[in-house]
Amino acid sequence: MKLFTVGKNDAGQRVDKFVLKVTTGLPNSLLYKAIRTKKIKVNRKRCEPGQMLREGDTLQLFLAPDFFGEAEEAWKKLTPRVTVCYEDENLLVCHKEPGLSCHSDETQKTGTLIDHIKAMLYQKGEFCPEKENSFAPALCNRIDRNTAGLVICAKNAEALREMNRLIRDRLIEKEYLAWIHGSFSTHKNVTLYLKKESECNRVLVSPIPKAGYLTAITEIFPLHYDESRHRTLVRILLHTGRTHQIRATCAYLGNPLVGDSKYGTDRQDPEFSHQALLAHRVTFRPEEDSPLSYLAGVTVTCPPQPLFCPKK
Repeated sequence: MKLFTVGKNDAGQRVDKFVLKVTTGLPNSLLYKAIRTKKIKVNRKRCEPGQMLREGDTLQLFLAPDFFGEAEEAWKKLTPRVTVCYEDENLLVCHKEPGLSCHSDETQKTGTLIDHIKAMLYQKGEFCPEKENSFAPALCNRIDRNTAGLVICAKNAEALREMNRLIRDRLIEKEYLAWIHGSFSTHKNVTLYLKKESECNRVLVSPIPKAGYLTAITEIFPLHYDESRHRTLVRILLHTGRTHQIRATCAYLGNPLVGDSKYGTDRQDPEFSHQALLAHRVTFRPEEDSPLSYLAGVTVTCPPQPLFCPKK
């Protein structure tokens, strides 16, 4: 039997979600059977899967020891490399280099951005996994592996929940810089409809609403036309956050991103071996009653990036 005491970062989540986080390889069928048969209890009483946990609650898990295998924490051995652009007790905003995955995936299993952030906070004494049951610092947004720019990370569960809500409610303004092919001389506010195709990691684009397609609103401002390279530096504001929204939208308009071989034609650009896209700036606009209200009006900009300056 394993006994867990709910801490501040564990509170406010469902029993079933908590149990899945503190176990390894526990099938859903066995989880819900254990709850039904009282092999999982809250405060020594029968509980429900959706019951919300409060700080100080205790959970008894009468499960096989195999489900409590210690996860290897390879990130602890890292020498953290994190470019911090903003930090407080709840959040940090850092600059991710192109080629680095935000999370573990098929291209990168360890040494990801979140691994480096956890290593940095661990070494600073701000994150101690031994004192947490289910929480670890987590990214609130993510950008493609080959996109550079700003990523927001929450240091505690309350900040994570609130930042996710602010992003969902469009109270975080995200601004990008991109080099696109061709001349682009007029400000445009573009509404398209996108459908993700997971098998090939692409999105389909439609100019009209269709079943299964999600609305994607993208605002594009021209900044500088490089006549010698026949490309334009643009500023982009996202009013929705869809997979590959910027890349697919620009390609649909006939101005694919420089270096984008998925939606464009580039395979090897002299300057960009990846899409020429930078998550350049974020501005926080929480309400007055938000736990993160102190961030209202705060703007974070990534360090100067020479490749995203006008070419002379």
